[in-house]
Amino acid sequence: MSKKIRKPIKNEKDFSSKIIKILSQNANKPFNYKQIGAKLELDDTKSRNQIIKDLKILASQNKIIESEPGKYLIKAISQDYYEGTIDMTSRKTAYFICPDFTEDVFIPTNNLNRALDKDKVKVYVYNRRKGKRPEGEVIEVVERNKTDFVGVIDIQNNFAFVSTANPKMYTDIFIPKDKIGEAQNGDVVLVTIEDWPKRADSPFGSVVKVLGKPGEHDTEIHAILAEYGLPSDFPTEVEVYAQKIDTSIQASEIAKRRDMRDTLTFTIDPKDAKDFDDALSFKKLENGNYEIGIHIADVSYYLEEGTILDDEAYQRATSVYLVDRVVPMLPEVLSNFACSLRPNEEKYTFSAIFEVSENAQVINQWFGRTVIYSDQRFAYEEAQYIIETKDNTIPEETSITGSSYVVSDEIVNATLKLDELAKILRKKRMANGAISFDKVEVKFDLNAEGEPEGVYFKISKDANHLIEEFMLLANRKVAEYIGKQKKTFVYRIHDEPNEDKLIAMQSVIAKFGYKIDFRNKGDISKSLNALMEEVNGKKEQNLIDTLAIRSMSKAKYSTDNIGHYGLAFDYYSHFTSPIRRYPDVMVHRLLQYYLDGGKSVDEETYETKCLHCSNMEGLATNAERDSIKYMQVKYMQDHKDEEFLGVISGVTEWGIYVEIVSNKCEGMVRIREIKDDYYTFDEKQYALVGATSDKILQLGDEIYVKVKNADLVKKQLDFHFLRRAE
Repeated sequence: MSKKIRKPIKNEKDFSSKIIKILSQNANKPFNYKQIGAKLELDDTKSRNQIIKDLKILASQNKIIESEPGKYLIKAISQDYYEGTIDMTSRKTAYFICPDFTEDVFIPTNNLNRALDKDKVKVYVYNRRKGKRPEGEVIEVVERNKTDFVGVIDIQNNFAFVSTANPKMYTDIFIPKDKIGEAQNGDVVLVTIEDWPKRADSPFGSVVKVLGKPGEHDTEIHAILAEYGLPSDFPTEVEVYAQKIDTSIQASEIAKRRDMRDTLTFTIDPKDAKDFDDALSFKKLENGNYEIGIHIADVSYYLEEGTILDDEAYQRATSVYLVDRVVPMLPEVLSNFACSLRPNEEKYTFSAIFEVSENAQVINQWFGRTVIYSDQRFAYEEAQYIIETKDNTIPEETSITGSSYVVSDEIVNATLKLDELAKILRKKRMANGAISFDKVEVKFDLNAEGEPEGVYFKISKDANHLIEEFMLLANRKVAEYIGKQKKTFVYRIHDEPNEDKLIAMQSVIAKFGYKIDFRNKGDISKSLNALMEEVNGKKEQNLIDTLAIRSMSKAKYSTDNIGHYGLAFDYYSHFTSPIRRYPDVMVHRLLQYYLDGGKSVDEETYETKCLHCSNMEGLATNAERDSIKYMQVKYMQDHKDEEFLGVISGVTEWGIYVEIVSNKCEGMVRIREIKDDYYTFDEKQYALVGATSDKILQLGDEIYVKVKNADLVKKQLDFHFLRRAE
């Protein structure tokens, strides 16, 4: 008689994943079934028998080992046990990002086990059979990505909760009564998570700082900075230290430098700039060539290693450019005064000086410390006027002084020759495979209170390209000079584009009749440049520009030089902006050290610094992006009754994203808001399709919308769908 196979009872529990979790968290300690039962708070016979059974099954599967009779350890290197990062969705589920997997591992809500977005975690992975999507369970949170969060506090009698506007933060934070501090109900606060007790649904925290009332301008700007852990002010001791630095120009120091004060020198910057990092000098040589100096503020002269000022600059790593303010890397006494290359002032600089031929070939180069005297300060608009008109009288409407003035013929001729050489350099760069991303930048006209009164677009013109090309030349030549010596250096690197993202982009742009050539990396860059040129000025330009930028790898800092794909350079560094970027300070220090004959420095130390600077740059970029979104929502609040022409910039199962043509503000039209038919999402067409009329709403379609809701706290816009554009 064959033995009957007993079907499992429905309420019989499988403790395998919990056993794995306990053993993983105590990797060197053996457990028996009683100890595991105690950890799980189970002492009934049925549960204990199930634990014994599961232990034997896990041991037979080689997931755990029986280190001594009845005692078990996690296997030292388990095939199903990985370390990586959590990527939360807005649906309270997550994906586990790990280089060991070609596709991300899905983590259901009940398997998160207190892991939060971007936390470093250990995960047990199951469902690894072919054809099955891998799923996992978080076994341990190895390292929190962040413990500080910004949210609105809801105060009860004996406790409070803080809820954040971040859709990836799936839990609120419990605040005990004695840790509420000065917060009032409804305030925006910065809180820190201190603990997450085992039986608690929410983490426990305390209020660190009260930021203000929701929707108030300063509150929201400070909330953006706090959300990314970025400072808003300098510590008092750092400000005091900076104020005590001797910023006078000394004859003894000038004697150690190449004196360039008699060479024609000027700056070209945005009209509202206060920190002038760079200046250009120009001299025609007797042999017909040109001496062109790229002079950069000598920040490292004032910023001494090992000081509290240097520590603060390193921690910040970058200035943060929000819509209505700059959060500088250096205190104002340095960033806007001592280091800033202001007109009619002598300044210490670190320079890259080139002898350049008529066809923009570099004949000779020199790097070192200099002293300069800037003869003129231009805004881009003024330099552009000279380039376009060749006129030396800057008209009142262009002038940053508010009145018309005359520029010397010497400066006009220098500007025109530099523009001519810059155009040759740019043409060569493009021919070598560089990619030109001149994405439209959204800017706001702000009143005295920082309120947006208008929107305009910043577009790069010849004057911008002139400065860009000579900064690129200096950055490239400095990196090449050290790189060829095979010494440790700080490079700005950019990997080849992600092919999967390019393929995804191709499927979108094909709907507009465009395509990318994938045959080799040279063809890709030429194809992208042709695409950028073709979409210029068209309704879909911003959408396609954005998709192209997203398909690119992110540029970052590293000691491992792989070149810069986007610029088509084998060697590239950041040398030209030390007032606002710490990597440039490191580059200046290393360059001077190597010019003085120093041996190669420790690579690991500098790689750690590079990683920190790249991370801080990413946070600053996110904060800058959030401040633009905030200002766009604020601007649209005052235009609720107006109709706007928009372009569909995204299509999802819950609605369409629409970018307004006149100001680039983006918002959502929910699918239920579109009343002329019942629409469903067609993934293949990347469109919404009407059930009765077969009408289609797809990427690039023009429609008219009106503001339905403008949420300053969430930085979100919702639109009413009015009608299609005819």
